[in-house]
Amino acid sequence: MKFKGTQDYVATDDLMLAVNAAATLKRPLLVKGEPGTGKTMLAEEVAKSLGMPLLQWHIKSTTKAQQGLYEYDAVSRLRDSQLTDIDGGAKVRDIRNYIVQGVLWKAFTADEPVVLLIDEIDKADIEFPNDLLREIDRMEFYVYETRELIRAVHRPLVFITSNNEKELPDAFLRRCFFHYIQFPDAETMQRIVQVHFPDLKKNLLGAALRRFYEVRSLPGLKKKPSTSELLDWLKLLVAEDIPLAALQSEDEAVSVPPLIGALLKTEQDVSLFEKLVFMQRQRR
Repeated sequence: MKFKGTQDYVATDDLMLAVNAAATLKRPLLVKGEPGTGKTMLAEEVAKSLGMPLLQWHIKSTTKAQQGLYEYDAVSRLRDSQLTDIDGGAKVRDIRNYIVQGVLWKAFTADEPVVLLIDEIDKADIEFPNDLLREIDRMEFYVYETRELIRAVHRPLVFITSNNEKELPDAFLRRCFFHYIQFPDAETMQRIVQVHFPDLKKNLLGAALRRFYEVRSLPGLKKKPSTSELLDWLKLLVAEDIPLAALQSEDEAVSVPPLIGALLKTEQDVSLFEKLVFMQRQRR
């Protein structure tokens, strides 16, 4: 089965090609791009499109690779051993009762192939990707407490996302198929918006997109507005019934759009934009 996009996710040709190439090579697809460009949603939509279950592992700064495999709950076992043995201590004697399966274990032993999302891998420490090299490459791992080898029944379709917060090890990169999601151009963005706002008037959409890209193009922005923030802004424009005239200027000069707080999220960026508007007005 080939991924061809979905009604709810506008995928470019090169993105669809990358997904299908990773599936053919049986390698994880490492997806990078600006926050808000749909990296996480890609795995969700591929799973929906191909009719496969989705398992998600959202990485935090404190996440360890071992947690994706399994964890041995020694504290619970010790506590149970100190309590009254109703069952004669049978539960405590069987260490399997205290092995907590991680996301990778569940993906490896699922009855059918699954889509596995490892989200924002760059949030963890630098050793995290290296600690998963063998497991992702060989699709197996060893449980020392129970002395058993867990092998993948079906190879999952693995998606790994990164926001480029830190560099990933070369050895890890060699095992992945890589794709960088470029920020959508105006034409692609219009298709994305129409998925979410099919009834939005074309003139309002055109004016809003011009203002949006105008804001994004401002040099020195600390955080450029993303696709998700554009959608939030459009939702507010519709809800507040903002007139088309508020998004336009007669002489095409830069102006502060209404509800700018949906697009710019730091006081430095708002001040920078307002300063640009002021300087342009002074030149007139």
